[in-house]
Amino acid sequence: MAEETPKTTLPITTEEEEEAVVTNVSLADKNNNTDAEKVAEFSSFKEESTRVSELPEAEKKALEELKQLIQESLIKHEFFSLALNPPKEEKKSESLVADKKEHVLEHVSDLETKTEEKGQVLESVVDVVATKKGEKKEEEDQPTKTEEEAAPEVKETEEFENNTKTEKEGEKKEDEPKVKVTKVVFASSIDEDGAKTVEAIEETVVAVSSITTSTVPEPSTKEEEEAKEDNKDEALSTPTLVPPEEVSIWGVPLLLDERTNVILLKFLRARDFKVKEAFTMIKNTIKWRKEFGIDELLEQQNLVNDDLEKVVYMHGFDKEGHPVCYNIYGEFQNKEVYKKTFSDEEKREKFLRWRIQFLEKSIRKLDFTPGSVSTIVQVNDLKNSPGPGKWELRQATKQALHLLQDNYPEFVAKQVFINVPWWYLAVNRMISPFLTQRTKSKFVFAGPPKSAETLLRYIAPEQLQVKYGGLSKDGEFGSNDVVTEITVRPAAKHTVEFSVTENCVLSWELRVIGWDVSYGAEFVPSTEGSYTIIIQKARKVASSEEPVVYNSYKVGEPGKIVLTIDNESSKKKKLLYRLKTKPSSFD
Repeated sequence: MAEETPKTTLPITTEEEEEAVVTNVSLADKNNNTDAEKVAEFSSFKEESTRVSELPEAEKKALEELKQLIQESLIKHEFFSLALNPPKEEKKSESLVADKKEHVLEHVSDLETKTEEKGQVLESVVDVVATKKGEKKEEEDQPTKTEEEAAPEVKETEEFENNTKTEKEGEKKEDEPKVKVTKVVFASSIDEDGAKTVEAIEETVVAVSSITTSTVPEPSTKEEEEAKEDNKDEALSTPTLVPPEEVSIWGVPLLLDERTNVILLKFLRARDFKVKEAFTMIKNTIKWRKEFGIDELLEQQNLVNDDLEKVVYMHGFDKEGHPVCYNIYGEFQNKEVYKKTFSDEEKREKFLRWRIQFLEKSIRKLDFTPGSVSTIVQVNDLKNSPGPGKWELRQATKQALHLLQDNYPEFVAKQVFINVPWWYLAVNRMISPFLTQRTKSKFVFAGPPKSAETLLRYIAPEQLQVKYGGLSKDGEFGSNDVVTEITVRPAAKHTVEFSVTENCVLSWELRVIGWDVSYGAEFVPSTEGSYTIIIQKARKVASSEEPVVYNSYKVGEPGKIVLTIDNESSKKKKLLYRLKTKPSSFD
């Protein structure tokens, strides 16, 4: 995959504490690929501490800077909440604010328009009144009315003028109906032309009355109007206070506890402690997880057929406590399995989603407490793996490589390839440019003769499956029954003795990596003159035979069990064995 991620979707690689090496590629393979010996020229790698107190000062500072950037982004909702999936209530609120602002602007515009119209009308009324006064002046020569007849007219006229002046100054007299103007009109004694003019005034005044009785009151002063407008703008521009985002990644809520430090250190190390680049990477990862639907993916079932359970699975732990994930590519030699997995884009996408789901579930079993195990060991078995001609497999590998490199930094402690064929070394050269130097430093390659020996360097025999050189299998012994490892020198005989002092049933498991040695077992009583009892007659065990020998013996007297391994070959052999006793009684 890449970038220290549990590269586990297709052939990928691992690292080794002491050195990244290609071990035991056959001479024929080397002849077919002269670059085989050069593939492992990667620098050694040692897993760094996840305890902040043990970090160099520069790394502590980088961690604090990254946490500060994340805190600011959570407050500003810069991850995915608003960008990718805005809450419906937020959208509704924004819409209401926009509608309100638009309504206010329309209302202000209407007020301006109506004010202009009202002003024009009032000016017209004043002109008419002035004209009326002039006409009255000309009629002074005419016979004067009596005071009683003139009093109502004068009173009405003064009232009309006062009302007109009040309307022009913008004062409201809601208690006085505007229809009083009509009374003034008909109370006046004018000629026919004058009457027509007053009727026109009546119609205009009624229109003014309808404007001044608008449902939205006009501000009484310019200052009040400006103050109200300022308040409206401030209300519209004031943001709604929302709590910071709550972002979790691999089940760890960011910035809530010390586990966050472990998560952030992965991104910092993937980017050589360049804070801005690490921050960009984590933002992109969170965005991708949202778009890919990781949370929903974890709940999905039956993404692929059961055959793939033999392709990728978890089994046991390495000597440092890392969970071990196995990727068995030889299963794709089965044409039916290959077709179901890679025959079209939809199947490849489904396989990728299943592989990510498997990886996510495995990661969530890790302990992100500082100082605990937060990485995985990958074992990639290339025995009988489809060759480089399988285009679909190469495409899926490349896709998974980029995806894991970008979104799963620093999740692989080691990437071990076993049973490596010559052609894979060439493929690895093609993939290598896509991997960081840090990732490549974790890779280990081993040819078929050295695969078991290489795995045993990292994984204890009781944790390693029988098919890969260990003793882990269903049976009487379990992963808690410790295995003893011994190297038997060439042309040498080695014996294992186990003393017993009471009645019991003694059981043991034993294997020699590669066998081709003689094996025998016997019980030697402690009582002088007693006969030695042959439990297993010495015989040559070939490498093709059952890899593990299991024996048990019911002991009825003090003595010892003696196991004999006779290595007549010119090569050293690795012997693995374990024993256990159960109380027994004889009638």
